[in-house]
Amino acid sequence: MSASPPPRPVLHTGERVRVRSAEEILATLDQNGTVDGLPLMPETLKFAGRELPVHLSAHKTCDTINHKGTTRRMDYAVHLVGARCDGSAHGGCQAGCQLFFKEEWLERADGSPIRPERPHAGTIPLPLEVIESGTSAGTDTDGEPLYRCQATELVRATSYLPVQDWRQYVDDVRTGNVPLGATLRSLGLSAFNNFQKLSRKLPSRLRIREGAFYPFYRGTGAAKQPAAGLGLQPGEMVEVKSKDEIMSALGPNNRNRGLWFDAEMLPYAGRRGRVLGKIEKIVDEVTGRMLKLRDCVVIDQVNCAGQFNRYCPRSDYIYWREAWLRRVPEKSPTKAAECTDVTDNAKV
Repeated sequence: MSASPPPRPVLHTGERVRVRSAEEILATLDQNGTVDGLPLMPETLKFAGRELPVHLSAHKTCDTINHKGTTRRMDYAVHLVGARCDGSAHGGCQAGCQLFFKEEWLERADGSPIRPERPHAGTIPLPLEVIESGTSAGTDTDGEPLYRCQATELVRATSYLPVQDWRQYVDDVRTGNVPLGATLRSLGLSAFNNFQKLSRKLPSRLRIREGAFYPFYRGTGAAKQPAAGLGLQPGEMVEVKSKDEIMSALGPNNRNRGLWFDAEMLPYAGRRGRVLGKIEKIVDEVTGRMLKLRDCVVIDQVNCAGQFNRYCPRSDYIYWREAWLRRVPEKSPTKAAECTDVTDNAKV
């Protein structure tokens, strides 16, 4: 008997929904505090009762556990505008991941359910203590705490989504996640990069740039890079350096002191923005360990767009080494006022 087709997303980008009450959400969970393998995190309950628009449908997501460039399918889930994890129940993790909201945890603005035929796990709310204890995965060999969250459990809550499954691209467009033109470009890019991978078995003269994936880039700097030492602070204006400048701040492995420069970052070369915050510790999605970072910031409104990863909708923060940025001096309000006075006096 053939497997049943995956459910179609019903929520669209911009559609307003209300997060159900904490008691109602807790009643949807199994004994492990999950729905379809996705754990409810204490940080999610902070949005209980709030009405928010859908940011993007989460019918698929990139695999950040196996790191093979694959995509996973998730059912009955969305991301909501402004609903990011603050890490308060996970050792102060600063990754700021967009939370996944299962449709059971939401209702339409008029109070009607999102998907009436979708059954709940039970009627008795799971004790909050179970959810809070579920954030811990024990300790490592050094006695350091290990954490469990939606990101670390993502493979268990999803299924493999092959690139040739055309339904994902239809859903990208129909939910408003991705415009049709961008979807077609993404398909063309995926086909090209698949060809590049296969071409590595061909003689060198038949390859395009030795089979490298698009966009073509490689670090030109030394393997060991010094810290930039800018000491950037939240609220400061910065500019992402040019591609050539960034390449010189990367080793041949496209890393700067261990931090990978991803293709999703290239389109932001030359863009300006304000430092949203410093990133000093994040939970490793593979091991659950807390990783310590230095000389690393995130920029407001500069998130991963997923254009080189089948338009994954997670919109993760992008981590920037200070070596890839430059501080932008801001005009002094006093001098600006003086210039205005001079101009006004000249008119008189």
